[in-house]
Amino acid sequence: MRFVTKTIHAWLDYPVALALVALPFLLGLGASNPLALTISPVVGVAALLLTVFTDHHLGLIRVLPYKLHLAVDLAVGALFLILPFVLGFSGLDAAYYLLNGAAVVAVIGLSKPETAIVAA
Repeated sequence: MRFVTKTIHAWLDYPVALALVALPFLLGLGASNPLALTISPVVGVAALLLTVFTDHHLGLIRVLPYKLHLAVDLAVGALFLILPFVLGFSGLDAAYYLLNGAAVVAVIGLSKPETAIVAA
């Protein structure tokens, strides 16, 4: 059952990008590995730029296809799921990345396939 539309996804993008930047500092990440504090904000800035350049109604400079946006989101979700194991994150650091990764993968999995618009 896929119910996350392109519109819903677009509305989620900006607050999620900002949360990826701010939450690691607010939560005090980095206890198990300093990279736990720095990776998410870098990804958050990249996510913000991706959103700005995506061809959806909230994109400001609509040059990147939405399907590319979804592929990048899926790659980030997968990255967040493997980082705790590869970099040895533990405790809150690991939980933060695992939960974010699972959420992103779930949103992509629940996203509706876009229908093609046929020009008349």
